[in-house]
Amino acid sequence: MELVSLSEVPEFDEAPETGATFEENALAKARDAFAATGLPSVADDSGLAVDALNGMPGVLSARWSGAHGDDRANLELLLGQLRDVPDGRRGAAFVSACALVSAAGETVVRGEWAGTIAREPRGDGGFGYDPIFVPADSSRSAAQLSAAEKDAASHRGRALTLLVPQLRALA
Repeated sequence: MELVSLSEVPEFDEAPETGATFEENALAKARDAFAATGLPSVADDSGLAVDALNGMPGVLSARWSGAHGDDRANLELLLGQLRDVPDGRRGAAFVSACALVSAAGETVVRGEWAGTIAREPRGDGGFGYDPIFVPADSSRSAAQLSAAEKDAASHRGRALTLLVPQLRALA
């Protein structure tokens, strides 16, 4: 099987992310890619689900503060919203839904990386909410982990691992 990235295919229009779930958004992206290229396509939608906020920011993670991709503003807004939440109720998970769409059908899987939200940012690696996300059984934030440590434990890695059998079947 040969991996082809988006940069290697002609540009195509993608529908806006309007799904209520990570799974809906990932599937819409993979369908768009498959329709445009004819190639089996994998797409991801991911974000942070905070228990005390009933799973939000969820699919709105990248635009939680109103502007898409403003990591600092998103992080600061989330910390402000959790300011008075006690440590025992700061549970969260990074979530990734990965969809595979091909002529053989559609598959959607979900990977989660459980942890808690710290009271202040720690570390300068990663991006987004990494500085305030402390994985379960760790004292370091995701921004303090090496790239190899993060890849081995992350929500995306877990979701993609679940897709391996379907990818092998395509090969």
